[in-house]
Amino acid sequence: MRRNDDTGRWGEREAEKHLRKKGYRVLGRRVRVAGRDEIDLVARTGDVLVFVEVKTRASERYGRPIAAVDRRKRQVTSRAAMRYISKLKNPDVLFRFDVVEVIGTPDSPGTRIRHVEEAYPLDRRYMI
Repeated sequence: MRRNDDTGRWGEREAEKHLRKKGYRVLGRRVRVAGRDEIDLVARTGDVLVFVEVKTRASERYGRPIAAVDRRKRQVTSRAAMRYISKLKNPDVLFRFDVVEVIGTPDSPGTRIRHVEEAYPLDRRYMI
């Protein structure tokens, strides 16, 4: 496995721990719904289903990690979320898209985590 994959998986574990400490219930990790569509974390807080994109960077030298969640990534995540919801027994559910930024590496002290709630809306092509 490449070093970036190792760091990314570490970041996802850190994000999951952070969400659990905040009272979220994590329902799935690296959830594949069709083809290559993948959701980093699916969680629930209260009545809200939360689709979480995790972005891990060693530093913010080149900008915030959330900047990597571009239009294409939002479209893919929106499509994956709609496919996930369509498989639920009760698809009439409140949901949102969050981003968790993890700044650090597995071997560096002082990891910072930022949770951006409602980071972006559902891509309009998937709205009913």
